[in-house]
Amino acid sequence: MFWIGAAHAQTDPAEAARQAGLRLEQAAVALSEAEGARDRVRALTVTVKAYEKGLAAMRDGLRKAAWREAQLTVRLRAREEEIAQLLGVLQTIETSPPPVLLLHPSGPLGSARSGMMLAEVTPGLEAQARKLSHELQEVQTLRVLQQNAAETLEQGLAGVQVARAELSKAIADRTDLPRRFTEDPVRTAILISSTETLDGFASGLAEIASGEISDLDVDVSDLKGSMTLPVQGVLLRRAGEADAAGVKRPGILLATRPRALVESPSAATIRYRGPLLDLGNVVILEPQPDTLVVLSGLQEVYGEPGQVVPKGTPVGLMGGAAPEIGAILSLSGDGTGTDRSETLYIEVREGDSPVDPETWFRTDKDG
Repeated sequence: MFWIGAAHAQTDPAEAARQAGLRLEQAAVALSEAEGARDRVRALTVTVKAYEKGLAAMRDGLRKAAWREAQLTVRLRAREEEIAQLLGVLQTIETSPPPVLLLHPSGPLGSARSGMMLAEVTPGLEAQARKLSHELQEVQTLRVLQQNAAETLEQGLAGVQVARAELSKAIADRTDLPRRFTEDPVRTAILISSTETLDGFASGLAEIASGEISDLDVDVSDLKGSMTLPVQGVLLRRAGEADAAGVKRPGILLATRPRALVESPSAATIRYRGPLLDLGNVVILEPQPDTLVVLSGLQEVYGEPGQVVPKGTPVGLMGGAAPEIGAILSLSGDGTGTDRSETLYIEVREGDSPVDPETWFRTDKDG
C-alpha cells in the first residue's frame, strides 16, 4: 500500500502532501527494482500507475495546502487589530509586577474584584493566544511545504517519464504472449481504404489475418456492469448524448490526464491497433467471441494484432504534455477538471451493433 495514514491525511492538507511525496518516493524505488523483475511489463505497469497516483495525490494535496494557507492568511489579516490588542494585553499581564496588577482606584475591594475578573479572563486570552500561535505555525509549515514541493514534483515527473519509456520498450520486446493470428499488413491497408465507418471496419476485421483466426473459447459475460474503466478518467458524455456539434455517438467519452496509461479491462485479443478513419489511434480488443471493445484517441498504442493479453495489460498512452510544475501548483483550475485535457472514446460492440458501454463498465466512480 502506498497510502499511509489516509484518514488523517484527508483532514490535514500538509499531511496529505507529505503522504503523496512518500508515494512518489516508493514509486522511484519500484522503478529501480523493476529492472531485475521477471515480468518487467507487469512491474513497470505497477510503477507507472504508482507514479500517476502519487502525482495526482501530490497535486491535490498541494492545492489543498495552498487553499488552507490562503484561508488562514485572510483570516489573520482581518484580525490584525484584534491580534495586536491581544498581544498587548498578554504582554502587559506577563511583564507588570504583582503590586501594579492588584492596584485599583476603588481600593482593596476593587482590587479583589479586578483580580477575580483577570483570573477569569486570562485563560480565555491564553487560549486565543495558543490558537493564534497554532495558526501562525500552520501557515509557516504550509509555506515551507509548498516551497520544498517543487523538487519532489520534478523528480516525480522525471521518474514517470522514464517508467513510461521503459514500459514501451518492455512491451515491444515481449515474446511470451500467445497469438490467435498474424496480421497481414496488405489486407489491413485494403480494409482501411475500403471502409468509411467503424461499423464497416469492425465487420471486416476477420479479413486482416494472414491465415485463419483460432477459436476463442472464453465467456466474460459475468463481468458485465463491473468492468473497471481502462483509464483513470471522468465521464464526460454517455452513449447517445450529443457533443458540442450535435453529433451523437454510441460510446462514452472520458476526460483523462495527459499521458495517462490505458489498460485492457479484461483478458482479450488485440484485433487491431493503429490509426483508423478520423478516430486517431485506435485499439480494438476482443474479450470474448462477437464482442469488441474499441478504444480511440490514444497517442501511443502497444501490442500486436493477434496477441492475447492479460487483464490490466497496457495497450497505450493518452496524448498531451505533462503539465509544468507551476500549472500543477496553480489554484486556478482546482476542481474544474482542466487538468484532464485528453479524451478517450470507448465503444462496445456485440455482434454487428454497438451497445451502451455502461452495460459493461462501472462508471459510477472516478476511474
